[in-house]
Amino acid sequence: MKTSCRSCPLRQCEAFLPMTEEEIRFMETFKKGELSVGRGATILSEGQASGQLYTVLSGLGLRHKTLEDGRRQVLNLIFPGDFLGLQAGLMGEMGHSVEATTPMVLCVFDRSALWSLFQTSPARAYDLTWIAAVEEHFLGETVATIGQRDASAAMAWAFLRIFRRGQSLGLVVDDRMPFPYRQQDIADALGLSLVHTNKRLQKFRAAGLLDWSRGVLHIPDRKPLAELANLGDGPAEKRPIL
Repeated sequence: MKTSCRSCPLRQCEAFLPMTEEEIRFMETFKKGELSVGRGATILSEGQASGQLYTVLSGLGLRHKTLEDGRRQVLNLIFPGDFLGLQAGLMGEMGHSVEATTPMVLCVFDRSALWSLFQTSPARAYDLTWIAAVEEHFLGETVATIGQRDASAAMAWAFLRIFRRGQSLGLVVDDRMPFPYRQQDIADALGLSLVHTNKRLQKFRAAGLLDWSRGVLHIPDRKPLAELANLGDGPAEKRPIL
């Protein structure tokens, strides 16, 4: 049984902008069903077309790109509310893959109905454009981090962004949030070796900046991380749900 857009649990999260009654009605016709996938499942594959677009209703995942020599570059982590498949929807095929890190539930939309979004719901079409622009901005910030921040500052930036996103989604309780990723995922995202990543995490733990163990991320105080990353410590920006 699919979740009604009107009773969508994501709408209760502070991460998202409120939806108008008109937007809710449109989304209930645009949504075609739900898909449940297991941990490790490939949702979208690099180089392939997809007949569906997705919004993450629950669960965590990651986007990654495979290089010619087989190495992997993690582009970003995926959280509830993220929109998946837009690249294939507009360009015909995916330039990266999407993988489930935990069991996930996805809202499913037909790719063929994408253009109706622009024809019949300009407000929703603007939201789609906004989502694409934010993803481009985030990737630019990631490239700048990898290129210009040292390893400690880069890791501080990454964990601060992750933790703020988790708080906005209601995933943080008592300064702890579920974080079922591997150290290799963070290393791949920041262009670091696994050994270097592990050593930096040990130093962060010893300094009391954060602790990441048994799939839980604990950050007792975000301010030292923000200072290390030279990043303002404001709340995560609210975003539309599609």
